[in-house]
Amino acid sequence: MNVERQLDPDALGDHIDRLYRAAWSLCGSREEAEDLVQSTFEHILRRPRFLHSDDDIGYLLRVLRNTFFSQRRAAARRPQTTPLPDNLDLIEDRTAPAAESRLESAELYGAISRLPDDFRDALVAIDVVGLSYREAAKALKVREATITTRLHRARQRVAADLASQSPAGPSTPPASASPRR
Repeated sequence: MNVERQLDPDALGDHIDRLYRAAWSLCGSREEAEDLVQSTFEHILRRPRFLHSDDDIGYLLRVLRNTFFSQRRAAARRPQTTPLPDNLDLIEDRTAPAAESRLESAELYGAISRLPDDFRDALVAIDVVGLSYREAAKALKVREATITTRLHRARQRVAADLASQSPAGPSTPPASASPRR
């Protein structure tokens, strides 16, 4: 029997890394991911939250996902803005990770963000956040076998997407790696 308990606001910081990675996968951008996590926490902290299970991360991921889609719908109703020019003067930060690794991460998260919603949700839950198949199935309210299938197809599509973007990679993915519909 599940007992209702209040979500501890002080424990939200324990999940920030996993939520950030999930948000980055949804958005495809680090800056948007940071904003999404902040918006999610702001939404959760507005009023006390009562959970019917011990699955804090599953609940937080659902709120993050719902916040993402709410923001996306709201943004679609607003006029589009233009980004800042790329020729700004930058100062080198020697303690920052190498630019190549940031580009690889950005390409990976960009590929994940281009996946169809169902595939992206499965990939984010398993590979980015680190949930088990059972936890992911419970959080996404689908069967475990569905998670397995979606995860496999999502990984294929991300691999094909990254292979098509790499300068040395093929311009089209091989027939064996073509995504199913």
